[in-house]
Order: sequence, then structure tokens, then C-alpha cells
Amino acid sequence: MVTRAVASEPPEVGAVPHTLAQTPSGTGAGLVTRLGTSRTAGHWVGSDGQPVVAVTDEGTAEEVRRAGAEAQVVRHSMSELKSATSTLRSAPRVPGTAWALDYPSNEVVVRGDSTVSGSDWSRLAGVAERIGGFVRMEHTRGTFTTRLNGAEPILSTAGRCSAGFNVTDGQRDFILTAGHCGPTGSVWFGDGGSEGGDGDRQVARTVAVSFPGDDFSLVAYANGGAGDGADVVAVGGGKGVRITGAGEPAVGQRVFRSGSTSGLRDGRVTALDATVNYPEGTVTGLVQTDVCAEPGDSGGPMFSEGIALGLTSGGSGDCAKGGTTFFQPLPEAMESLGVRLLVAAPEGTGPGAAPSSPAAAGGGDRNEGEGEDRDSGSAPGTAAPGAAAPVTGVSGSSLLSRLTDRRNVGPGMLVVAGSLVALVATRWIRAEQDRRAYQRRYSTTWR
Repeated sequence: MVTRAVASEPPEVGAVPHTLAQTPSGTGAGLVTRLGTSRTAGHWVGSDGQPVVAVTDEGTAEEVRRAGAEAQVVRHSMSELKSATSTLRSAPRVPGTAWALDYPSNEVVVRGDSTVSGSDWSRLAGVAERIGGFVRMEHTRGTFTTRLNGAEPILSTAGRCSAGFNVTDGQRDFILTAGHCGPTGSVWFGDGGSEGGDGDRQVARTVAVSFPGDDFSLVAYANGGAGDGADVVAVGGGKGVRITGAGEPAVGQRVFRSGSTSGLRDGRVTALDATVNYPEGTVTGLVQTDVCAEPGDSGGPMFSEGIALGLTSGGSGDCAKGGTTFFQPLPEAMESLGVRLLVAAPEGTGPGAAPSSPAAAGGGDRNEGEGEDRDSGSAPGTAAPGAAAPVTGVSGSSLLSRLTDRRNVGPGMLVVAGSLVALVATRWIRAEQDRRAYQRRYSTTWR
């Protein structure tokens, strides 16, 4: 969410996101829960959008297929993969390293950035070798850092971040953002460049932080309330996505994030339960993605199909060359803090808070591009600081999809033909005007 409390409006971006990956992820998660960690090794959404479950034997594979999912028989169970990450975590900490469970390859992937020394890498490689051949070591470009940018105009006492989601404990409203954005007591100010000019006015203060270990914090509004538009995540260009609930992402799922530096970006979830050894400390249980992010995007929201999934933590790379970005899972943060998402109440009812599951919120099959949301965004200027940037509605179809829609071919051709006629007429009128001007000026020699 790009908000007046923490950031300026991002550059204009393309169409509002749309994905249908939520239902398959729920199917896979249910099967893994029912079959247990000794018989399974994770689940993901395949390239065809169908759920895939890793299993350790053919008997379990048959159960998965009967349930309507694809089964992939692997050698190592989730219990073994988790044991490997526990061993890595107990080894001496090496800043600049990260590891995560790669479900499709049935491996634990350990990555080291450019700051890791040769001796530290060799020592960690020795730990991986003792665990077994299913731990893969890789070098990565750049460095693993949190995405706070202290060089930009300071909008909190620690630097510039991005608001994630608005939440409530039933009595007061809060901004949920990254924990590394500032310690407890950090004061947040409005963005002086935004509408309203409240850059010198305190709008919130951090009241709870969990970092390192986790990466989330709770920022209390100075006036106690988030205001109108608290359920909308701004994505640039005056557009927004209405948040309907919270959920857990799945490997392979298409996700989106919005941030105050790089705006709206999308990508795929590549791994879960990731551990990152930032210079400031180790954070565990993160969601790993190939979505890019840059300094200042910290704390911004990750979502899909209107379902809130996580908060931007950190990563490597940038949006020019690409990179890896990690996210704090949202349900864990809300449960720890005892808060719920703020969402729009159904028509005809009073204000309410979102349920913490996509199914309860009706978000599993929701399409932000459907007509019911087109007029449901906040009017420009009505969003409270830190709640949601001004939005005028939601448009879920991309330019490419609109151009290739057969229903738009006829009207599109008419527009093209009309444009050509207008162009020819304009050129003829211009030429005629030039000819007459020439005639007036040189009337004595005109033939």
C-alpha cells in the first residue's frame, strides 16, 4: 500500500492484478495437512494452474490423485527437509546467507551473497555436506538486505518504508508494516509531497515490533482511526485493489506487491519457510519470491485475488535486473499481535474487520476486475493517512487482454479507421491553409 503516512505516490503502473491460483493452493494445503509430514514434502501450483503434492510413496500418490491433484513422488519427506533447516539454523550464523525449501526439486537451497567470505562459505558447505545430498549450495548476485532506505526524506524516525495493511484490535486501528522499519516508539510523519501536505504532522507511532526472528511491527494511528478507504491497497495510476481477507501463499502462485519506491510488481512464490541472515539479524519463516523490490518498499503489501498474504521484508537485486524478495507471512503477524484486517463491510451493514481466511472472506475466487468493484473504491482525497492512497475504482483487465478480446475487435477497428480519417483530414486542412497563405503572400505572381 502506497500511503500518505509513509510514502509518496508511486509511478503509474499497468492494470490491476488478476490471478486464479488461490483454489489450487487450498487443495494442496488440505492434502498435505491430512496426509502428514512423513508422507508428503510440500505442495505447489503447477504451470497449468493445478495443485501438485510431493509424496514419498506410490500409495500416498494414489490418494492424492483420487483427491483431484497431481502427485510427484520424491525421496525426502517434509520431516527430513525441516530437520535439515534446523541443522543449518544451529550452525554458526553467517550474515549474507539464506535458505529455503524448494518443493519441486525436493531440496533445501542455501544461497550466499557477495558479502560472504570464502572461509564462511566453506564452513557452511561442510554443514550442508554432512546433512546430505539434498542440500544445494548456490551463490547469488547482490546482497541480502532489508529494504529500508535511510537516504530518502525521513518519514519515520528510522527511514522511509511502505505501509502494509490496515488492522484493528477492535478498539483502535493500526498500520501493519515491517519490523525493521523502526523500533518501538518510532514516530511516523505524513509525506509532505502528498495531497494534504501533512509532512510535518505526526500521524502514527510504532507500538510493537518483532525483529529479528520475525519482521513485522504495529503502528498506531495518532487519532485512533484509519479513516475511509482502509480496505484498499493502492497500486498506482489512481487504481486500487480491495482487500477481502488474509491467507497463506502457495509455491508457484502468482502474487503482487506494491511499494513506495517501485510501485506495483508481480512474480511467483518460489519457496516457503525461508531463513535469511540479514546484517541486522536472522529472520525465519519467510515467503521467498522472484518479485523485485527496492529500498523504501519495506513493509509494503503482498496480495493475490484480493487476499492479503504478506509484508515486504528484504532481498537482493532490484527492479532493473530482477532479484529475490522475502515476505513476512501476514496470518502469523496478525495472530501474534492480536489484530484483524480492516475491510469494507457488506452493503447495508456497519464497519467490520476481515476474517483471517480466504474462504471466510469470499476471496478465493474473487476477481478484482469484476464490475462490483469498479465503483467501490475510495473517492480521491478521502483516504486517511496510512490507510489507502486515493483510488477511483478497480480495472482488472490488461491492455493486451483488451486488445485480443474478440468482442473488442469490431469497436477497435472503428477506432483505428476513425483515427486514420482524422489524420488524413487534418493533413489536408493543414496543406490547404498553407496553400492559401502562400497565395495571399505571393498574389502578384500566383498562377
